Amino acid sequence: MLSEETIRPAEVPEAPVTDDCATQLAALRAEFEHRLAQRSAEFEAAIKQLEAFSYTVSHDLRAPLRAIDGFSKIVLDDYGPLLPDTGRQYLALIRDSAQKMGRLITDLLSFSRAGRAELHKRPVNTQVLVAEALSTLAPLRAGRQIDLRIGQLPPCHGDTALLRQVWVNLLSNALKYSRPREVAVIEVHGRVESDGSVRYSVRDNGVGFDMRHAERLFGVFERLHQADDFEGTGVGLAIVQQILQRHGGGITASAVTGHGAIFEFHVPAA
Repeated sequence: MLSEETIRPAEVPEAPVTDDCATQLAALRAEFEHRLAQRSAEFEAAIKQLEAFSYTVSHDLRAPLRAIDGFSKIVLDDYGPLLPDTGRQYLALIRDSAQKMGRLITDLLSFSRAGRAELHKRPVNTQVLVAEALSTLAPLRAGRQIDLRIGQLPPCHGDTALLRQVWVNLLSNALKYSRPREVAVIEVHGRVESDGSVRYSVRDNGVGFDMRHAERLFGVFERLHQADDFEGTGVGLAIVQQILQRHGGGITASAVTGHGAIFEFHVPAA
């Protein structure tokens, strides 16, 4: 019968680090640091190219669009009576297309900035932030019957400017998609979660959407409704998701077609 001493595996002495091994390790470390520096330089170059592209889009593309829109308006105002109906319709289409492209460029620049802007985190008074967002959206509320139900909104911690953009985008969607209702009902609530985060919700009684396509909601240029029915570029919710992810939070959405939608998102507490 074999004794315990017999079957115990023999201890293997640790191999000493030789000068050759040390040299190889030093060479590998140097190679790794060189590649890391190279990749960092490539990344910084890519960021500069992106910034240059954003500048070009902002200035070189917006200027001709403004010219197209402006001169089309002048022709309509000054020479409209001299043109046939078809000519006036064509000029109106030109203006509409130029304005849509301008809004798309603005949203794309916002998406780009939201992904790379430096975060300035501080305690955020969400109650004030929502009031400011609603004030910004006053033109969307004019002439409508809207039942706004704003609950208690605990403070959170984050970048005030970017979180204001989150509220503007979500509330503007609620206002837009509840437009077919005689009385739009929009509810905003918040609560502190057990994990220390704050969860907010924006609910409306609008047209809702089909949950089978919910995964497309937060993609760039993704739209679940016809552009002829509801204006927009399909970038707003992508901006919201990007901002919240940069804050370590997230967003979900649920809806029933014809019966409204609810968007819930969470961010760190103050």
